Amino acid sequence: MTFPTGTDAVVHHDAGVRGFASDNYAGVHPEVLAAIALANGGHQVAYGEDQYTEHLQSVFKRHFGERAEAYPVFNGTGANVVALQALLPRWGAVIAAQSAHINVDECGAPEKMAGIKIHTVPTPDGKLTPELIDQQAYGWDDEHRAAPLAVSITQSTELGTLYTVDEVKAICEHAHERGMLVHMDGSRLGNAAASLGRPFREFTTEAGVDVLSFGGTKNGLLFGEVVVVLNPERVRNIKYLRKMSMQLASKMRFVSVQFEALLTGDLWLRNAGHANAMAQRLETAVRGIDGVTVVRPVQANAVFAILPREVSERLQKRYRFYFWDEQTGEVRWMASYDTTEEDIDAFAAAIAEEMAR
Repeated sequence: MTFPTGTDAVVHHDAGVRGFASDNYAGVHPEVLAAIALANGGHQVAYGEDQYTEHLQSVFKRHFGERAEAYPVFNGTGANVVALQALLPRWGAVIAAQSAHINVDECGAPEKMAGIKIHTVPTPDGKLTPELIDQQAYGWDDEHRAAPLAVSITQSTELGTLYTVDEVKAICEHAHERGMLVHMDGSRLGNAAASLGRPFREFTTEAGVDVLSFGGTKNGLLFGEVVVVLNPERVRNIKYLRKMSMQLASKMRFVSVQFEALLTGDLWLRNAGHANAMAQRLETAVRGIDGVTVVRPVQANAVFAILPREVSERLQKRYRFYFWDEQTGEVRWMASYDTTEEDIDAFAAAIAEEMAR
């Protein structure tokens, strides 16, 4: 059987327009698109019983250890909600940084969809520590308080900072000693690994993390994330929770094959390493512009800066990016796998031009 190769769809956007609002703005990496096309022939069993999802298990075991179990889902919020449900009973709560994505940017999904209370802790750099965790780690026998039974950390954090291997180990040991399990939100885990120069398993499985939300969309995929169970003795029933949470894809082979393309070779590292390098290039460029202050360490693919609000508002008419803190005027600029040196140089020139006005 043959099918027509044309389409009635037309291009509705200018492919030359660049933005720095989010690494989600980037298109799909050509190698990922090729993988999707590769998986498109014939029929495969639906709902994850296909050969691509079966093979994906060995891919994730190679990166995270022989006990790792991979459960593809649609998106990052879904991955976090499914993973946290697997860690907590109905009366359980999770401790997270106040800036955590599960607290700030998921429209209350953990609370509304899963009934999970989030105990938040203010942090200066988006990172939890054992001492900060202890601000909320109490009241397990108090029926009036949701019991803190899990800790969630983000790597890289929402503020662009990184946990070292030793810092993750310290958190996991501290949490486990208090009867709590550990979830890692790894929507940008590739950027973290590329920056640290360490394999994934060293700061996840071997450090003591129990369950991981592994991101792909921000690193060149069309859609899809994976809930990775690292400690199957403590984290169970993911497949039921995934279905209940409306995260079970019918044509799952097209999610799984993307991660095969990303993780079998070094595509993940090429993409993430390049995005990190572009963020470093932007930091270097704007540090030389009077009136622009880079306010956080640039450790992954994010640059946080403060400049006059009117300048930022003029710049937003030329390039998309977000205000991070409306009160201080802090903005966030994100680099992507497809950001070019020319993109960075043009953006930095535009910043200098607007500052001169």
